[in-house]
Amino acid sequence: MEETVLKTIEKYNLINTDDKIVLGVSGGPDSLFMLNILNNLKEQLHVELVVAHVNHMIREEANSEEEFVKDFCKKINVEFYSKRIEVEKYANNNKIGIEEAGRKIRYDFFEEISRQVGANKIAVAHNKNDKVETIIMHLLRGSGISGLQGIQPKTNNKIIRPIIEIERTDIEKYCKQQNLKPRIDKSNFDNNYTRNKIRNIVIPYIKQEFNPNFIEAISRLSEVITDENAFLNKLTEKEYKNILIQKKDKEIILDLKKFNELDNIIKKRIILYTVSKLRGSSQGIEKIHIEDIVKLCKNNIGNKFLIPNKGLKVLVRDKKIFFIKEECTNNSFPRNNA
Repeated sequence: MEETVLKTIEKYNLINTDDKIVLGVSGGPDSLFMLNILNNLKEQLHVELVVAHVNHMIREEANSEEEFVKDFCKKINVEFYSKRIEVEKYANNNKIGIEEAGRKIRYDFFEEISRQVGANKIAVAHNKNDKVETIIMHLLRGSGISGLQGIQPKTNNKIIRPIIEIERTDIEKYCKQQNLKPRIDKSNFDNNYTRNKIRNIVIPYIKQEFNPNFIEAISRLSEVITDENAFLNKLTEKEYKNILIQKKDKEIILDLKKFNELDNIIKKRIILYTVSKLRGSSQGIEKIHIEDIVKLCKNNIGNKFLIPNKGLKVLVRDKKIFFIKEECTNNSFPRNNA
């Protein structure tokens, strides 16, 4: 197992010499496996480990799980930090789902501890099954190619997932062999949650009826998609630079003629890329908005503009495309205006 994790670390360049890493550890099999493996490898990798644990205060076992992780860290001499917060109350106050609230609280705490101890990496315990479950969820929601990549080994060179290529069954075997005695979150068996339905019903059915190696098959598909998406991203960036006329803080101007000569798939990607460059994210720009912008550019009749959402205006004028960052007080806009 340690060798497999080392190969993943090297393959994706997840850890470098003298890194200080905050590990998110719940006490479950995945995070305990990650902690134990990295602790065994820390001298070989020349890294320092710190553990962060969030007590969501939802289940009766939450306090004992916190103590369990604390004791485990003390036994292996790893620095431990914890936070107790009522996630249900936080979710209600912020009008978001419990899962979303829990995730936000965890990552905010990991970042807080990272700053406090001077760490440069945050390790979370997503495994190969988590990756496949995410792909299926995205597929059911009608995701594009990016969503079918699933959970990536690292995010922004800060958040790393060193056990992303390990299957859950192997993790559970290791924990049993090493007598780690991880804590089991009973909510994982509650099939009211979409992910749990996929994990406990859909995937076991597919493995039994169609392909026992389903997890590995989807994981390979993810790798192919990731490679192809990386190629398309490079091509998009190259074409964006070729058609870019001007970039300002609140405005990006592209060459309309050159844009219209591009393949449709690159046009759509350039729109998302441009919006991300302008606003820091393409969130809120949906498929219908992208198609409207492509049509707007293709028609090129007079001065036309679109306002896909309250923070963006797209204007076609003088053989140019203007992407304009703006603040609007009205949340409801027509999709096409003359």
